[in-house]
Amino acid sequence: MSRTVVSTDAAPRPPATIPLSQGVRKGNILQVSGQTAVDPATGKVVEGGVAEQTEQCLRNVLAIIEAEGGSWEDVLMLRVYLTDTAQFAEMNEVYARVVGEPFPARTTVYVGLPAGLLCEIDALAVLD
Repeated sequence: MSRTVVSTDAAPRPPATIPLSQGVRKGNILQVSGQTAVDPATGKVVEGGVAEQTEQCLRNVLAIIEAEGGSWEDVLMLRVYLTDTAQFAEMNEVYARVVGEPFPARTTVYVGLPAGLLCEIDALAVLD
């Protein structure tokens, strides 16, 4: 079983200087690389705070999953990376609304991200 690179214009493409794929699929397993709050239409970070950035990160994750015929129902695990513990509640509210029940497993980690980024999210999905 070979590995397949997943790529879609519906999510931001990584810069040529960063060696990664939007996603990688092997069999029915899809790993989505960490997605930031970059709007694929403009190439810029969305305006606003962590709520707007969380929503854009999740849109980008879902776009890659949908490119392979999946949906939130196929997601087993999401990892959320935040820059500030004070932003957890706001991120969590957006996450619950966008992802919906039944919720996948999730880990939230606090990290440093490039200037202007408040959130990054990656996913593991098993597709039918």
